[in-house]
Amino acid sequence: MLLTTRMSTSHYSSVIRFSRMLSAVIACLLLTLATLSHAADTVALEVLVKLRSVAALPPILAQYPGTQSVQFGLRPIYRLKLTAGSNVDTVVNQLGANPDVLLVEPNYTHQSPEARKNLPWAVGSAVAYQAQWAPAAMRLPEAHLFTKGAGVRVAILDTGVDLSHPALAGKLLPGYDFVDDDSNPSEVLCTPTPCTVAGLGYGHGTHVAGLIALSAPLAKIVPYRVLDPNGEGNAWVLAEALYRAIDPDGNPATDDGAHVINLSLGTQLRTRVLASIAKLFSCEPPDEADPLLNFSDSGYAADKARCAESSGPVIVAAAGNDGSGSVKEYPAAESVYGLISVGASNDTRHLATFSNSGSWVQIAAPGEGITSAIPTSATPSGFGTWSGTSMAAPLVAGAVALLRSMQPDLPPKDVVRRVERTATPLIGTNIEQVNAAALVEVCRMDVDGDGLVLPTTDGLILMRAMMGMKDAAVVSAVSPTALRKTWTDVRRYLVDVCMITLP
Repeated sequence: MLLTTRMSTSHYSSVIRFSRMLSAVIACLLLTLATLSHAADTVALEVLVKLRSVAALPPILAQYPGTQSVQFGLRPIYRLKLTAGSNVDTVVNQLGANPDVLLVEPNYTHQSPEARKNLPWAVGSAVAYQAQWAPAAMRLPEAHLFTKGAGVRVAILDTGVDLSHPALAGKLLPGYDFVDDDSNPSEVLCTPTPCTVAGLGYGHGTHVAGLIALSAPLAKIVPYRVLDPNGEGNAWVLAEALYRAIDPDGNPATDDGAHVINLSLGTQLRTRVLASIAKLFSCEPPDEADPLLNFSDSGYAADKARCAESSGPVIVAAAGNDGSGSVKEYPAAESVYGLISVGASNDTRHLATFSNSGSWVQIAAPGEGITSAIPTSATPSGFGTWSGTSMAAPLVAGAVALLRSMQPDLPPKDVVRRVERTATPLIGTNIEQVNAAALVEVCRMDVDGDGLVLPTTDGLILMRAMMGMKDAAVVSAVSPTALRKTWTDVRRYLVDVCMITLP
């Protein structure tokens, strides 16, 4: 989710010619899947159902003559297209009373919460992209000494990407456009006809992709376009994209799916069909007594085979920009195995004022004043500075990609625990910030990181630290070639990585 920063005076002249378009960009940087008003916020005449078995469908279709159905693979999950004049709420209530219907809801869609913000973004630069505050705050340079994410695939479900952007050169794998139903997931800038506002949603996916590239430079990015030129999508499209991201060729025996999935999108109301699909795809253990986890039908056989072969992806979701401790954003607030919800921090080590908080927000990452790639058709520099939990989420996804590169067999649940356990405190909040270096570092007796284990350096450092000594008294023993030269770095390594309690 994205919230724009205030434009600086120095940028004003460069941005003014884009301001009308850019103010519209903010209007749909998230996919909102549900609100209180079904009539205005759903795909017309569409209902999503999860059935106990595929055998339950024919009686339902007989009950509603003329209704068309689309199946979600071989699973007993369907999108129903009702006939003209049907009342979606009535059908949902009727189906909800059917014992063979596990879950039922309208196919939700709505405008992004960012429409309420409606502020322009500032033009950035390639220099600012590399030199910004975020990498140091989450200790990316140190993490990159261990890994840069090679061998990991990160899927982005968003507005698409600028496939020719220099910041993404050599980093993209083929994705898919679920809006136009073709193999070109490029961002689409449209005119006021057919779009309600020119450029709505344009640039968000490219910005997110640029932050994956910044945090995990050797990881591969797979773009899936799930938002149309108006910046709108729906639950069924998102589910289809999740399916493709997890198993692109439909063969669970082949290793071609995403290891990490970034969702910088959400809804303030829970969508249970989508939640069930997310639990299925993240390999959460089934439970026939729970409608969300009932995967007993034979149509789930391929999913069970896939989960037997691999542990499933880690799903990273933005927590939302309402600045609230009570408002929840889904799927970030959904209790899904292997999902991590992300709030946004600022450069003063506080939680950003716009970021949602609460016990359901598991981690924070830099999200205020973040520079990343923007389609070059939007700004000649090809970079823009935005703020939002949409920016924080891909930075966490990139950090997770670093860990998965080093420990590919670590189950998603354990990845999430590792992210939380190695995080570092922020000021004034219980939500901690991702620490990429601590996440990927492995505790060794080589305390100062010079490549050697010596009693005259590492032994002295450890002994002095355990005695309660600090600062120069400890680091005077550090080798001149050490990776960790300061007391702060040495202490952080012993505490965060080696889990040593120091006096």
